[in-house]
Order: sequence, then C-alpha cells, then structure tokens
Amino acid sequence: MTGFATVKESFEELRACVIIPTYNNATTLAGVIADVAAYTDHIIVVNDGSTDNTLQLLPDFPQVQVVTYPKNVGKGWALRKGFEYALKHPYDFAIAIDSDGQHFAKDLPVFIEKLQLERNAVIIGARNMNQASVPGKSSFGYKFSNFWFRVETGINCPDTQSGYRLYPLWLLKDMRFITRKYEFEIEVLVRAAWKGIQVIAVPVSVYYPPPGERITHFRPFKDFTRISILNTVLVLVTFLYIKPRDFFKALFEKKKWAEFFQEHLVNPAESNWIKACSVAFGVFMGIFPIWGFQLIVAIALSFVLKLNKILVVVAANISLPPMIPFIIFLSYKMGAYWMGADAGQLRFDGNITLASIQQNLQQYIFGSITLAIVAGLVAGLATLILLKLFNRKSVLTG
Repeated sequence: MTGFATVKESFEELRACVIIPTYNNATTLAGVIADVAAYTDHIIVVNDGSTDNTLQLLPDFPQVQVVTYPKNVGKGWALRKGFEYALKHPYDFAIAIDSDGQHFAKDLPVFIEKLQLERNAVIIGARNMNQASVPGKSSFGYKFSNFWFRVETGINCPDTQSGYRLYPLWLLKDMRFITRKYEFEIEVLVRAAWKGIQVIAVPVSVYYPPPGERITHFRPFKDFTRISILNTVLVLVTFLYIKPRDFFKALFEKKKWAEFFQEHLVNPAESNWIKACSVAFGVFMGIFPIWGFQLIVAIALSFVLKLNKILVVVAANISLPPMIPFIIFLSYKMGAYWMGADAGQLRFDGNITLASIQQNLQQYIFGSITLAIVAGLVAGLATLILLKLFNRKSVLTG
C-alpha cells in the first residue's frame, strides 16, 4: 500500500476510524490529530473530562468528531464510549491511538494492510521494548501482562500492554465490559480471545520522551492493584469455566473419536512418557479426595507440569457417577490397612455414597489417596506398555 490517498480510500472502504482517548494532553493532542489526519478524516476524539484547554483546540480540526463528558472516569471508559459512538455512525473497525505522542500515525497503514488480510482479529501494535528509553516500570508491566495473558488464553502475544490497537467493533458490539480504567485494555483482549476472536500483532514504532518530559496518568500502585485483581478474576474464570468449556466443545463438537485418538495418543510429536504421565496424573486426580475440585485442579496442574491437557482431563473422568461407588468402596477398603484395629466396615451395595463414609472419614481419606497413587501408577504403566506395543506394530506393518 503506497500513498496517503490509497490509505484514505482503504479507511473508507473498510469503514474504519481512529479513536483518540485523551485526558489533559492538550500539549500533544493537536500534533497527534494533525498526523492522523494525513491518513484519514474519520477521527473520533474522546475527551475524558479534561481540565486543560483540550476542548478549545478541537475546533481547529473540523473533521474531528468529539465525544466529551465533564468528569474524568478512565481510559477504559473513554474507549468504551468511543466504541459506542463509532458503532452508531457506523464504523466496523476502530484503531485506538494514545494522545500523548507515544505512537506514530505513520504506522496506521501497517494496521490497514493487516486488516485487509485479517478481518476477524484484534490487531496489537507491538512495540520494541528492548530500546534503552523504555522506563523500567513499563518493561516490567509488559512482561507481567504478557505472562498472564498467555495463562488466561494460551496465546503468546508480544505486547499486551500496547494501547495502539485495531478493534473489530462488529465482533465486540454485543459484549458487556466491566472495567473503566487502564485494566480495560486487558479485559477486552482476554474476553475477545475467549470469544474466538484472533489476537495478532504488527510491529510499530514507539517514542518515550526523557523522564522530565513524560506525561502519564498511570498511577503505579492503584492501577497495578486493579490490574492484578482483574488478572486474578480472569485466571479463576479461565480454569473454572473457559478451559473445561473449550475442552468439551472441542471433544464433542469438532473432533471425532478417531481423530482424537490420532492426535492425542498416536501423535509422534509427543513422547510416550508424557502421554503415560498425563494418563497417570489424570487418574490420580480423578480419585484424589477433593470432590468438586478434581477437574479444576487437574487442568491447572497439567499446565504447570506441561502434560497433555486433553489426556489429563479424559483420564480424570474416571470419577464419573457410575464409577463413584466402586471408588468409594475401594478407597475405604484400602484405608483399612492404615487404620489397623480401628478400621470400619462398609458393605458394597447401591447405597454407597460420600455420606456413607462420614463415620470414619480418616479411613476413607487415607484409602483414597492410596488408591489414587496405585491406580495412577497402574494406568500410566499400562498406557506406556500399550503405546510401545502400538508403535512397534506400526513399525512392523509400515
């Protein structure tokens, strides 16, 4: 793509605009607007309750559409108001650019070129965070945010804190957001990824002025606390709902059992040892006496231990309702070896439930842990043997 005229035409064809949220950045805002105007006339400035002369300078730019409100709320709120306005006017895509001069309008064509290839995506302007001018707190925050985004979505994004982004408004319009300040930029990314919207990146330039000239409204303690609380909530939602949802959706809607077997058991890219350990750990967690939390803990630890998550979840379902009486009875029997003369007796019948073992809970807990270890080891060993036999048969017949 070459030439300003071509870029302007692309903004028109794609129904794209540029949103500039601003709060007390009058010294840099005019320059940012002028630079953006070289590429598009579709500019929305959201005045987030500025108390400087922001509103006085905006009439100098007749092409600018203004959203303003008297009280400062936060950058997230400004972006949300910008999205609402853009959707009504009507735009399908919006590129958000900061008003402090940190971003360069010359990178707008990079977003437009990528958008022409990827319509179903949030496009992040990834900054070069290795340059010497990057403040230490920005470098830490960037790494911190990238790590938690990967935990929450499984996506390795190079710069989740960049405010220079292209948003597919038509895909976000039905979402209801809860945050209003800087943490909104994390919420919108994570929830977009959960919805199946791609999150991709393009390289952009960034300018960090010398320390004495920097104007920032980021409050390290308050805003970092907000971001940490949000990440805690998002991680809980990830492991309590998103991961199980995605697993069962993939298992029952998208994959046939033959494909599942081929991908997760026969897959030569993963060692037999990892597969066997995954099955063993899944069985162990399915029996371990933390009823109601077994699957959640299994999924979380499978990420930490770098196991095959699908095999762990499938094996953990050994504790499906039809199997529960057998697991409880065997756990109680194994616990008898630890209790000695104090061991209780339990008859195996259709009335065996968790309530059945309340009279001697200690025996059940000892026994279930023992059963979990034994069953896990047996399942893992059996899986390893079967995989080796299968692989040997494949070699002989191949």
